[in-house]
Amino acid sequence: MEQNVFEEMAKRYDTEERMELAKVVVKEVKKELQDSQSRSLIDYGSGTGLVGLEVADMVASTLLIDSSEQMLEVAKAKITQRGITKADVLHSDFTQGTPDMKADIVLMSLVLLHIPDTRKILQEMYTILHDGGKLIIVDFDKNEEISHPKVHNGFVHEELKETLSDLGFTSTGIKTFHHGKRMFMKKDASMFIASSMK
Repeated sequence: MEQNVFEEMAKRYDTEERMELAKVVVKEVKKELQDSQSRSLIDYGSGTGLVGLEVADMVASTLLIDSSEQMLEVAKAKITQRGITKADVLHSDFTQGTPDMKADIVLMSLVLLHIPDTRKILQEMYTILHDGGKLIIVDFDKNEEISHPKVHNGFVHEELKETLSDLGFTSTGIKTFHHGKRMFMKKDASMFIASSMK
């Protein structure tokens, strides 16, 4: 019986489009995780683990953090089904306060656009990173065609770079790596990856 509930939920979240997009993101994120076998990763805003669980074998440990318990239930089921031993989930919303924790790498994949105060959340990420830690952000490039009260319409590279630099991050590299049809609020869009060091 319980299995069906998970399947129903997972069916709703892990759509074909989302899974395809996640594959594209995973491929790019893996490049940033070379030689990270001894490092801990937090996937913040992990959802059902479409990205975080696909890179779990490249790091020492993975913690999926999301503000949605249902999403994490789906992720937990995947961890069990796949027998992933080095991954765990945590229900938390850093916009409401950050738990006392540290990580070597923080990944935010298509999360920043949902957070109204991007500066504050990036500050939180800076705080939980160990010195020498890395923040990896995957998100949409600024898209003026998109207007929605709940999401940012993407980000301008230079502005994001400036914010990260203001917060203390160094050597930020940002590049657009994917253009896709109707992938952001049903509009054509492009995604970037940004990597910064603490």
